[in-house]
Amino acid sequence: MARDVDLQLLLPRQVRSLPADLAAICLFVFLTLAVVLIPGLNTTPLRPAVGLAFVLFPPGYAFIAALFPEDAPAESTPVEPSPDSEDSRLPRPGTGVDGLERVALSFGTSIAIVPLIGLVLNFTPWGIRLVPVLLSLSAFTLCMTAVGTVRRNQLPTEERFSVPYRTWFGRARGELFEPDTRADAVLNVVLVLSILLATASVTYAVAVPKQGESFSEFYLLTKNDDGKLVADNYPANFTRGESKPVIVGIENHEHDRERYTAVVLLQNVTMKNNSTVVNDQQRLQRFQTTLGQNETWQTTHTITPEMTGERLRVLYLLYKDGAPSNPTANNAYREVHLWINVTAGNGTTPAKRGAPSP
Repeated sequence: MARDVDLQLLLPRQVRSLPADLAAICLFVFLTLAVVLIPGLNTTPLRPAVGLAFVLFPPGYAFIAALFPEDAPAESTPVEPSPDSEDSRLPRPGTGVDGLERVALSFGTSIAIVPLIGLVLNFTPWGIRLVPVLLSLSAFTLCMTAVGTVRRNQLPTEERFSVPYRTWFGRARGELFEPDTRADAVLNVVLVLSILLATASVTYAVAVPKQGESFSEFYLLTKNDDGKLVADNYPANFTRGESKPVIVGIENHEHDRERYTAVVLLQNVTMKNNSTVVNDQQRLQRFQTTLGQNETWQTTHTITPEMTGERLRVLYLLYKDGAPSNPTANNAYREVHLWINVTAGNGTTPAKRGAPSP
């Protein structure tokens, strides 16, 4: 006859020794790591909800569990030990905290621990960034959970803190389904509806956050001597046919997926009556890309002018969807430009640095 197998025995001994409340804290840590780091999950409304709960509660709860492994002493009438008793020792005064105190202290210590860890990270090469903060808080919480488990298991069973899940469930079931009076029944219904309404409101606020301003970034960068991208030192002097690179960048903050078209023109312009008159122009390049919310696209554009002159304008025009047949600075969604000088051959022009203008 086959024996029933206790599935709990299949777990490692260290896992089996975890108290239920600290095991739940460990599971919440791994849940947070999953919803923040796994692609697909980290773009769902689950991420801000789980992340906020993780910052506010688990680090503090694990820290309090490590400090106070004992349960709070039960209130009872002291009894004098009998003189004839072999064990005349007085009961040990309790030093633990009860469940309500633990919850309050957990919130308070979490709010204190998170900024302290951020302060320490600020003086490290990793800095205060998402992944270092997440991993540091997770490591701290798991370490405190391990310390709290060891300290709690070293105590006698009757002195250990434990969450009375079954007692709470029994009382809640009795209050909800077996009320003493009709008034209690009505209050129970109101309580349940209030909890459901509050939960739905918070879920909606997290799942449908208020959208901020919608915009797209359009910019030009260059590479410095260290290979870093900077908004400086743009090419300004060319000979006809000479090529020099710049980096064109687009960032989507439109709260929706967008299709972009960028057109690059080289123009000979003059100012007349406070307006810009285009005397001649050359189309240099055309780019197209599609970006999701908060996505960035960059490409290297090599400027190769074929017309000569001083203060020629390299004009970069950005459009949503497609570009019109006659792209201009007036009908573009965004525009930036450089001023360059182009000579025909060995001649030189005064060095004039260009800079992109929004």
